[in-house]
Amino acid sequence: MGLSERQQRIYEFITKFTRDKGRPPTIREIGSVVGITSTSVVNYNLNILVREGLIQREKEVSRGLRVVGGQVRTTAGDSIHGMQIPLLGIIAAGSPIPVPEAGLEPLDTLTLTRDLISEQEGLFALKVKGNSMIDALINDGDIVVMKKQETALNGDMCAVWLKDKNETTLKRIYREKSRIRLQPMNPTMKAFYADARNVEIQGKVVLVVRQLQKSTAAN
Repeated sequence: MGLSERQQRIYEFITKFTRDKGRPPTIREIGSVVGITSTSVVNYNLNILVREGLIQREKEVSRGLRVVGGQVRTTAGDSIHGMQIPLLGIIAAGSPIPVPEAGLEPLDTLTLTRDLISEQEGLFALKVKGNSMIDALINDGDIVVMKKQETALNGDMCAVWLKDKNETTLKRIYREKSRIRLQPMNPTMKAFYADARNVEIQGKVVLVVRQLQKSTAAN
């Protein structure tokens, strides 16, 4: 069937909001932007996007939307194709973890639309393990899309390889003379330092894909 103009606007707003804010919008935020006062009408249009394979929903969660990419087909016959990004493995957002012996062979692929991310080359994705970046809206189980690069500015959020320990970690980096401060974004955790000669930047975060967390019973 394709998307109506209103559904296309909703989809574009969700992708842009998620890209800019690092989290999906609420039903009311969507309605406010596209001029819909009824939450049931917003829900109807979101269900169309789910049917078209463009988003996933968890209705019990306030921001339970996730863009999953694919191909957008509008009623005018236009298409927006998704781009495939290799998912290379796990990155620690806590204490550093060893670099996987398997190297950089893709474990899976992540599909994103070009509305969600404008970068073209050198992109790869990593699944986050740990909660040291929660104040940057990156939780355990989320996926970070990285731009492969070897340099970064102070405050950039990067995947860092600690060469002397053969470990990787996700942190904000700050250069302080001959050492680099690796700063978590969690008030309960302290920064740690590494000799600049032992730190190699492997990529910079350009997008966070939030994973919907389902509640489970306590053990």
